[in-house]
Amino acid sequence: MRIAGRPDQCAVAVMAKAPRRGEVKTRLVPPLSETDAAALSGSFIQDIAGNILAAARDAPIAGYVAYSPPGSEDLFAALLPERIGLLPPHRIGLGENLLDAAADLLAAGYGSACLVNADSPTLPTSVLVAAAQALAPPGDRLVLGPAEDGGYYLIGMKHPHPRLFDEIAWSTERVFRQTLDRAREIGLDTVTLMSWYDVDDVASLRRLVDELGSADRAGYAAPHTAAFLRRLAPQL
Repeated sequence: MRIAGRPDQCAVAVMAKAPRRGEVKTRLVPPLSETDAAALSGSFIQDIAGNILAAARDAPIAGYVAYSPPGSEDLFAALLPERIGLLPPHRIGLGENLLDAAADLLAAGYGSACLVNADSPTLPTSVLVAAAQALAPPGDRLVLGPAEDGGYYLIGMKHPHPRLFDEIAWSTERVFRQTLDRAREIGLDTVTLMSWYDVDDVASLRRLVDELGSADRAGYAAPHTAAFLRRLAPQL
């Protein structure tokens, strides 16, 4: 797919695996079935895309889904609004996919790029706006959104720095700290956003259910996820 960005825009891309049965949200099975876990993953992707479009009302943001595996673009196209572009993968591996997605978006002409995970459907819209705004001024910098499990839910940059993704213990509690270390090594200033949580196990799923049912909810409304979880309520 050919994309063309503007230097005054921040491209925000969701890093997402195809929501196929038995391949996503496997730590939620049980209490969910494999079919329901895949459908929940699809709801997350729809809501994060909607959140990006909501943020685009308050900041110059363009939305994408950086999908995997190759050949699954039709599945994503069926889930997403037309304003969300699709970014194909080049290699296998989280670090490689993160770097490739950022490099593709920056090479297309965007002034900055943010990559967000597909596990935080209620991330406050204000956080996406803040990330884009932090990258807007002149000068190179890194923006990181720390996840409560020690990883990060967002990484933003103005130039593709391979070192940020080198020798990272992916899927461990050391990811955020190691990424900060890499930024210091290459002399890159870092802006740290508020902490948020990933939904990747039963405890965090129940936390999500509680958050969506709260009258004083602080995060994004995540309407697709909320509707799906209401149907699943007896299992949870």
